[in-house]
Parts: sequence; C-alpha cells; structure tokens
Amino acid sequence: MSKSPRIGPRIGPRIGLVVSQRPQAASVGEALRQRFDFADIADADTVLAVGGDGFMLRTLHQMFEGDIPQRPVFGMNRGTYGFLMNEWRENDLEARIAAAKPIDILPLKMTATRLDGSVVTRPAINEVSLLRETGRTAKIAIEVAGRPAIERLVCDGVMVATPAGSTAYNLSAGGPILPLSANMLALTPISPFRPRRWPGAILPEDTSVTFTVHDPEDRKVSAVADQYEVRDVTSVTVELDRSRPMTLLFDPDHALDERIALEQFETG
Repeated sequence: MSKSPRIGPRIGPRIGLVVSQRPQAASVGEALRQRFDFADIADADTVLAVGGDGFMLRTLHQMFEGDIPQRPVFGMNRGTYGFLMNEWRENDLEARIAAAKPIDILPLKMTATRLDGSVVTRPAINEVSLLRETGRTAKIAIEVAGRPAIERLVCDGVMVATPAGSTAYNLSAGGPILPLSANMLALTPISPFRPRRWPGAILPEDTSVTFTVHDPEDRKVSAVADQYEVRDVTSVTVELDRSRPMTLLFDPDHALDERIALEQFETG
C-alpha cells in the first residue's frame, strides 16, 4: 500500500474513509483502500465520504451522534444526483482535498412531543417536515417567533428547510431556492387545501417555528428530521442550531453555494 495522501496544513494530513454499502460505491471504496493507506477514522483530520446524498446525510448524522468524530467532509459521488458531493475521480485526490473550498452549514434542531408525552430531539441538515400518517388531511397550527401565524393549515404536511436543503424536498413541494448566504429558512406547505394559495414564507434563520397538530389522535401526523421519523406527534418546534456547525469541502469549480444559485435556472 502507498502512504496516505498528504493534504495541505489547512485541514491536516490524515484522511479517513467512509463508504456506502451500495455496490457502485463499495467497489470504488475497495479500490481506494488498495491504493491509499487511510487513517483510522478516529484519528482523521478530514473524512472522505464515497456514496450519494443520502449517504452524506447519514455520515453527518453519525458525526452529530458521536459515532464518528466531527470533521470536514469531502464527498465523492457514487450515487444518483450527488448534490452534496463532488465528482468522482480517483486521480489527484491529494490536490483536490488541499484545494477544496470549505462550506459551513448549520443544522436545524427538531423538538417533537408525541401523544404519549415523550419528547424527541433530532438535528436536520436539509429539512424538518410534518406529514400526515393516514388518508385524512392534517390540520396544523403554526406559530412563528412565538406569535400565531396560521390558526389551521389543512394540508398533507408542512416543512422548514435550510438553504442547503432548499433544493431537495422543499423545491419539489414548490418552496423557494435559498442561497447559502441568504441566512434564511423556507417555511413550505405540502399540498395545502386551506388557506388556498398560501405559498409559504421565507423567514430569518434565527426564527423559531412551532407546529401544533389539531386532533392529533384522529388526524395523526409524523415529524421527519432528514431521514429520522417520529410518529404520532402533537407539537414540533424547529429552530437553527448554531452550536453544531458542519463543514463540507467542495472542488472550487463545483462549490455548493454556486450550485444552489444555478439551480434557479435549471429547466430540465
């Protein structure tokens, strides 16, 4: 095996590798391990993540939960779209990581109260969404910064999305694309029935949003923080968590902030 690739002093010389279990990623991971002597993940200064967007989110959540150390992450896409990833190239790995542009993102904190009185707190990088569990529409009251905003939103659901997540589920639901520098959050309804034509709102990032479910036993609602679901909720508070910043690394010509801006012109 060759020695682990050195990167610049800005992010340190030790790279740890995490790889998705999907076949197209696993085969690449094995080739990388044969070529480079990666550092143990516990000793790494930087993490190389090989997979897709879902795997990147799982890796960041593992850092939140302490399963792996919180470090800057350079992703290489072996998934489908790879919005949070860089292009897959095996060559010039050392130079790419040394020249990578760091992008800091702040997660949301979801605090969900369930019908049985239990409280679940989870981080979310893309969005926190409330979704109806049954065929019946959800009825949800919304408070913004502690003040009533909508008394009864009749809908399939509603979400709060970060700029990093604004091009994901939020965009599919008709929400706005938020540049990373906007310091805003998107509050977006999912298939709203009443109030009609309510498009949602763009809120300052320091604004807390509280959702209260009407008739939570009859019209059950779940809350989802990225990929983590909490069922049968009665209320959910969403706010930005400044105590847990995460750093993603991007090729300078493929940086996340520029990609989000260009999504506004995507027509295909």
